[in-house]
Amino acid sequence: MPIALRAACAYCGGMKDSPTQTDAPPLLVVVSLDVEEEGLFSGRYASTDCTVRNVALLRRLAPISRELDFPLTLFCAHTVFASAEACGHLAWMRDHCGAEIAAHLHHWSTPPLSPQPAAGAPPRTHLLPRDLLRRRLRTLLDAGRDFQSAPLTSFRMGRWDLKSALLPLLAEEGLTLDSSVCPLRIFSGGPDHFLAPSDPYWPAEAPGLLEAPLTQIPLWPGLARLWHRAFRQKSWADSFHCWGVASPNPVWHSAPVMRAAACLHRLRGGRVLNLFWHSSELLPGASPNVPDQQSADALLRKIHAFLAWLRVRHNARGVTAAGLRALAPAHNFGPRPQGNGDW
Repeated sequence: MPIALRAACAYCGGMKDSPTQTDAPPLLVVVSLDVEEEGLFSGRYASTDCTVRNVALLRRLAPISRELDFPLTLFCAHTVFASAEACGHLAWMRDHCGAEIAAHLHHWSTPPLSPQPAAGAPPRTHLLPRDLLRRRLRTLLDAGRDFQSAPLTSFRMGRWDLKSALLPLLAEEGLTLDSSVCPLRIFSGGPDHFLAPSDPYWPAEAPGLLEAPLTQIPLWPGLARLWHRAFRQKSWADSFHCWGVASPNPVWHSAPVMRAAACLHRLRGGRVLNLFWHSSELLPGASPNVPDQQSADALLRKIHAFLAWLRVRHNARGVTAAGLRALAPAHNFGPRPQGNGDW
């Protein structure tokens, strides 16, 4: 572990259990998964013949909701709604575990499909004709509504590929919470989310839409700002994510770093912890980070242990994305803070 991360873990008490913070307000925790087709981690962006075997493994997450009281938010791609078998598993998670069914746009695999999909990575979302993007978003939301018998209200764009100019489109389509912003990341050819905050805020471009960024914490806030100012135009600027950041995301970081991220976030006034992983990371061999069953089992134990620790150490309260949106007026989240970037 790098020295800076080791120091952060020790400073925040992240390597050991600490007494419950009974005098602190509850930390709201959103636990979400991007529920999607297999193959993405191999660089394959198929538009048809997508498999969603991993969705059956969502049931292994039931103890997170039933034992620890953290309801899940399942951001589902169109390929998932198109599978009757997958929809059966979604319905079980909703009806037996209180999961929220939300929308996750993979535009390359959502009709209307392009007649000749481009090889390699799909085009960035903001480069699509706006009418085509709207039609694909509407296809996704219609599929979700047909499954849910009610409109979906929470959204995440695939590949974190959302620039601020697209936010009005989400609000126009009836969405009330977006979780497409990943702070401390600069995506090549895509959005610059580097200076986005980790707590929710209200974007001015989309009245009524709450932005709930993923929780990513800079180890040195001053250095993060300097890095962005000096290197944001460089192709390697996103490398800061690999050494200057802590997060509670279980595939990206180790358990001590996850705990350090939670502690740092609280120390800096954070009120919402937003963590995620991918449904395909439940399927052995579907991700390079989870090559076998032993790795998949270890990931589940790691997530369960972290959430159990979070309940005790930080008086955590699990909420879905829709639940967070319902609580937003009482928490007085502010408008978008000042800062350059596409968030």
